[in-house]
Amino acid sequence: MCLAAFALNAHPRFPLVLAANRDEFFARPTAAMDWWADAPDLLAGRDLTSGGSWFGLTRSGRLALLTNVREPGRNDPTAPSRGALVTDWLRSNAPFADFAAQQLPAGHNGFNLIAADVASNTWHWLSNRVPASRRLGPGLYALSNAALDTPWPKTTGLRAALADALDQSADAPSLIERLLAVLADDTAAPDATLPDTGVGLERERLLSPRFIRIPPLPGAAVYGTRCSTVLVREADGATWVVERSVTANGESLPRRVHQLSHWPA
Repeated sequence: MCLAAFALNAHPRFPLVLAANRDEFFARPTAAMDWWADAPDLLAGRDLTSGGSWFGLTRSGRLALLTNVREPGRNDPTAPSRGALVTDWLRSNAPFADFAAQQLPAGHNGFNLIAADVASNTWHWLSNRVPASRRLGPGLYALSNAALDTPWPKTTGLRAALADALDQSADAPSLIERLLAVLADDTAAPDATLPDTGVGLERERLLSPRFIRIPPLPGAAVYGTRCSTVLVREADGATWVVERSVTANGESLPRRVHQLSHWPA
């Protein structure tokens, strides 16, 4: 993922709500969110180049969400795949502290990982660009390609939109539709509000909307928002996971809808 907002125990009916966009080159092969044949308890999209993922969950209640840290001057093309962090957490039974101690020295490029065990209601933010991980309590959070809750326009805007959607939605279907709509907002942020991440002003403008579509240069691959994902869990455990994907030409693909009658199982 490159943008996410999530609400943890912030609403009496919806104890967990998550809305996120994945930005990636369209030429990178990807499998849509589904239950994995080689790991039947794991629901996630799949990067078919490196085998990892950007967001996923397990029937038993583990959840992981990954964003990259935008730091062009520090990128190491030989570093291990960050997408493996998601699948390593989902496939593991290790406590978070043991998992984090294993991953931080592994030499990845900059990352943020939200690692959760929904069954025990424990949530952590792990990054190799801050001194220590952080346990997350009830509240609303937003994450993009910097530290958790860094006040970029797209993160503050999505967190506010999530709060509004929670206030205005009478049921899960209406909440899902509201969140998919706000994830599709392609409005660029004003120049005065843009961060300086080392990619230049024009690139900052292009990367500032929630929904990104960057016109390709001659001979270059198309980059932008490839899918939007919304997860809504109700107080009784009923859970919806909806993925909406688009092509490089902007055409919408059929939605992937996964409904769990009670999660964690």
